[in-house]
Formats: sequence, C-alpha cells, structure tokens
Amino acid sequence: MHNIDPISKLYYILFAIIIPIILPSFIVSVICVALSVLLLLAAKVIRKTLPVYSFVFLVLITVIVIQGLFRPGNETILFHLGPFAMHKEGLLFALTIVLRVTNIVSAFMLLVLTTKPSDLVESLVRRGMSPRIGYVIVSVFQIIPEMMSTMSTIMDAQRSRGMETEGKLLVRMKAFIPLLAPVVLGSLINTKERAMALEVRGFNSRNPKTYLNEEKTYSYSKWIQVAMLLVTIFAVAWRVFL
Repeated sequence: MHNIDPISKLYYILFAIIIPIILPSFIVSVICVALSVLLLLAAKVIRKTLPVYSFVFLVLITVIVIQGLFRPGNETILFHLGPFAMHKEGLLFALTIVLRVTNIVSAFMLLVLTTKPSDLVESLVRRGMSPRIGYVIVSVFQIIPEMMSTMSTIMDAQRSRGMETEGKLLVRMKAFIPLLAPVVLGSLINTKERAMALEVRGFNSRNPKTYLNEEKTYSYSKWIQVAMLLVTIFAVAWRVFL
C-alpha cells in the first residue's frame, strides 16, 4: 500500500464514495468499509486510525440517536428510552449514514497514512495542477507539525527558566497563554521567509519546471485503476438495467 502511487489512491477515494451512491444497499456499504479496513490492516496503519474512528463514532452516535427518535416517517417502535421511542426506520437510515461516513473516512485515511504529502502534491503538479495550489496543500500538512515543534521548544525554554508548565488545569492554562504570541508570530515569519526563498528560486517563473526526484511508479497501478473503472461501470449498468 505504501508503494502504490498517490493518483491510484485518489481514484480509490472517488471509487469508495461513488459505489455506495450508485448501489445504495447495506451489503455494498459494508463491503466497501470492510475493503478499506482490510487495506489499512495490510498497510499496518490501523492503530493510527483509532483516534480518528473514536472521534467520528462519537459524532455518529448523536446522528443515530436523533434519527432513531425524531426522524420524520418513523413508525415501527423497537424500544423505549424513558419517555422517547426508538424507531426502526430512523435507525436504518442512521446506519446508512454511519456506513457511508465510515467508508469515506477510511478511504481518506488510507491516502493520508500511506502517502507523503510531498509525493501527493508532486504527482498532482506533474499532471497539470498549479504549483501554487500544491504549495498551499503542502503548507497545510506541514504547519501543524511545525507549530507543535515550536511550542515544544518554547515550553522547554520556559521550564529551564523555572516556569511551571505541568500540574492542574489552571497552571497549564497560565503556561499555555504566553505561548500563543511567539508561536503565531514565528509561523508568520517562517511563512514569509519560505515565500522569499521560493521567489529567489524562481517559483513564479513561467518556464517549464524540472523535478529533483523521478516519479514513483507502481507496476500494477494501471490494472488497479482499470479494475475500479470496470466495477464502477458494472455498478452503473446494474442500477440502470436491473
């Protein structure tokens, strides 16, 4: 999974989103989710997905409760939660939402956790995307790690000066607030310096760009893309003629 080119993974995201829409059944949605989870297991990144799944499922629980209790068209009562009744129709509709959201999140995590942002952006730029847009995308991926690194450095400096940074919530808040100004200012300064460095290197030049590294290719990329295309065509035909 880590060696597959980013474009094929982008196609897989599109494939995972389209197929459950073309064939809106529980079985198809479950198969798509299971396929994404199996690919995450094969890539050995499933542990990194657990915090994301935890947050997503926490949000989806509210969807299940709201749809099960208050969705228009609810008729069949399954059980009661105090004065409220949980309905079959709402739960089935909520289950559809849960499967589709889980499917989309899993497909995106497969791309994010097995692909370097620089490789993804370089592949897109090679295929005609504006280098400026590519730079923005890379910056978005890099800004959070850079800010965390800067914050860690400032926290270490404050500890060396005897400032309390651990303990009760109030103590941590007092230590965190002074970090905001240097972290934000440092990020702005880094952005300006990076923009100047890019300008010096001819980033805005209209001449054809060259690449330092050769494009990574995967021997089975074409077969993977063709297989996804054929499955999509089959799904459309199944929906139209059956």
